[in-house]
Amino acid sequence: MTSSAALQPGALQHVKVLDLSRVLAGPWAAQTLGDLGAEVIKVERPGSGDDTRAWGPPYVTDPAGQPTGESAYYMCTNRNKQSVTIDFTRPEGQELVRRLAQQCDVLVENFKTGGLAQYGLDYAALSALNPRLVYCSITGFGQSGPYAHRAGYDFLIQGMGGLMSVTGRPDGEDGGGPMKVGVALTDILTGLYASTAILAALQAREHTGRGQHIDLALLDVGVACLANQGMNYLYGGKVPQRMGNAHPNTVPYQDFPTADGHMILAVGNDGQFARLCHAAGQPGWAQDARFATNAARVAHRDELVALIRGVTVGKPTRDWIALLEQHGVPCGPINTVREVFDDPQVKARGMQIAMQHPQAGSVPLVASPLRLSDTPVSYRHTPPQLGQHTDAVLARHLGLAPEALQTYRDNGVLG
Repeated sequence: MTSSAALQPGALQHVKVLDLSRVLAGPWAAQTLGDLGAEVIKVERPGSGDDTRAWGPPYVTDPAGQPTGESAYYMCTNRNKQSVTIDFTRPEGQELVRRLAQQCDVLVENFKTGGLAQYGLDYAALSALNPRLVYCSITGFGQSGPYAHRAGYDFLIQGMGGLMSVTGRPDGEDGGGPMKVGVALTDILTGLYASTAILAALQAREHTGRGQHIDLALLDVGVACLANQGMNYLYGGKVPQRMGNAHPNTVPYQDFPTADGHMILAVGNDGQFARLCHAAGQPGWAQDARFATNAARVAHRDELVALIRGVTVGKPTRDWIALLEQHGVPCGPINTVREVFDDPQVKARGMQIAMQHPQAGSVPLVASPLRLSDTPVSYRHTPPQLGQHTDAVLARHLGLAPEALQTYRDNGVLG
């Protein structure tokens, strides 16, 4: 079912967003703003639209089982948007986008650096028309620097930004070598940073009366999100290496074999380690000078991990988790995606929702994780079909009559 909060006012219900982005990072940012109540107008290319509409299978199917042309990928990041198809390579289309930008508070785009200037849709041009506009540009490498004009993609940035150098098994092990994360994490993190920056710029506008340009680069985000690994290098001078599922700064904090699979132990302090030792029937480990403190455990990582593995293989995963939870030891299974959505905690938190699609009927979606007590997120629009709202949006915001809309359509400006 849809959210019970759907009729409550959203935190951003007064904000209008013009979304010129496609694929993931920009759309993720715009969807977050939409979930929080903003009106999001997604401008797409006539005939094809956002690239991810074609990124299937799987595709959403209608009740007869026929594909609708909307990919599951597209559905993951375009909720709470209205789709308007405008060809802004044409002067008439550029003028329509400019007029929409004058009505909006925020614009999100992820064209190559300088890519929109040729259409008169860059920040300089649009801020001259609407000085209050918050204009967020998302690129691979930013608006400056020697790589500024390069195309940037998540996989490429995971490699260049260092994430793949610390992800995967060590080179000397079977299956060793660099490994990307299983989702386009740099894109997603960039989208989250973008939504944060946009909200900050809107708040600043309340005091200055001016919008501003936000310059977000996937590479910058990738470097920033090295987090402790980046700081370990800057302070320790040692280049971090791939460690599989182990943690560079705390032990034991990784996967361990069980009688029927694997589980995760995430021991974060000495008290938790002592409780693990007691639950495992090895209280002496907590008194051993090699293991009594986290620093000692890091220094004697291989010895301790071998000892723990020798014990954990003796019970099934479910039994270990039940036992360790009784002792307050952080632990858990390694779930498949199917198991994730079957998990009672995930169900209790309502992380799967359903919305009505005009062709497919009820479709499942992943919910927003944001929980606001007074202005909750809402799910007002299913990810739109290509051009679904063109006439309604242009009539409402620009006052275009049906005859004018048809003329634009006849001339190929509108899809």
